[in-house]
Amino acid sequence: MPLHCSMNIDALPRALGGAPAAGCFPVLPLDFQVDEILGFEPDGAGQHVLVHIRKQNCNTEWVARRLEKIAGVRQSDIGYAGLKDRHAVTSQWFSVDLAGRPEPDWTQIESEDIHVLRVACHGRKLRRGTLSGNRFVMRVREIRGNHTDIVARLEQVKIRGVPNYFGKQRFGSDNVGRAEAMFTGKQKVRDRHLRGLYLSAARAFLFNKILSRRVVDGTWDQPIDGDAMSLDGSNSYFVVDNIDEATVGRAAARDIHPTGPLWGRGDIATRLTARELELATLDGDGIWRDGLEKFGCIQQRRALRTTASGLDWKLYDDALEVSFQLPAGSYATVLLREIINGSAA
Repeated sequence: MPLHCSMNIDALPRALGGAPAAGCFPVLPLDFQVDEILGFEPDGAGQHVLVHIRKQNCNTEWVARRLEKIAGVRQSDIGYAGLKDRHAVTSQWFSVDLAGRPEPDWTQIESEDIHVLRVACHGRKLRRGTLSGNRFVMRVREIRGNHTDIVARLEQVKIRGVPNYFGKQRFGSDNVGRAEAMFTGKQKVRDRHLRGLYLSAARAFLFNKILSRRVVDGTWDQPIDGDAMSLDGSNSYFVVDNIDEATVGRAAARDIHPTGPLWGRGDIATRLTARELELATLDGDGIWRDGLEKFGCIQQRRALRTTASGLDWKLYDDALEVSFQLPAGSYATVLLREIINGSAA
């Protein structure tokens, strides 16, 4: 698969066939609503303050810099669990380490686009990925397609889930190209944050290649011999050398999912057929595999399938509204592309 195909979500193979509808998304910020779910309550004590913010027309990092200035702290004293899209209405949590400093007036950050929803003390800094998931409401306008076919596809998504591709947000404008320049020594990246973005994009690129292969093979949601199977809602996994009826049944029930590698140092977890497939798919990608190992990334696994809980929809003559919840790290736009073709407004 060419490099650009693994980064261009529209070029990746769909799992459920051609999309049954077309439409425009998003037209307005309110067409894309995202609410972060931490999965825990602030503990009410400690030197960190959790600030729950609703925002639009600004990205997560910009808000973090504003909080840093208002609180008079360093960049490293600000934490957040995930990045949220600028072109959406989103709510998310930030942590601010005050460490004995007086608490500022958080309403200083308020504007037409930013509102403080809640403030609470907490014992720890928020780390990337610590959230439980995200709740989405997505509205597609100028919907075109047979309503019966659209509902049938939504029912398929509800039952089977969708391929857990990394979405275009992970790749930025050219983060994989910058990773290649960093790996080959053409570009030195001293900024730790930027280096992390480029490494994440390179891992996502390799993962999407393997998942694309499994989608084409029809095994993105079915185990093959030697697969590393993850438990639903967990990062833990186990390897199955010989697939039996019980394993197939658990996968069909979405209790377990096949996984793909997030490349780094160490041996891949898969064996037999699954291992052969992964190594063959990435055979020509030594620059990215070697680079990720050189820069200290460690082998991890990511589910090849993601499932939406609470999936519901409202279908109008000229619009489709879909609401659902996804686990942390999964992309709502990846789910939407199994239903809508050419969804970018």
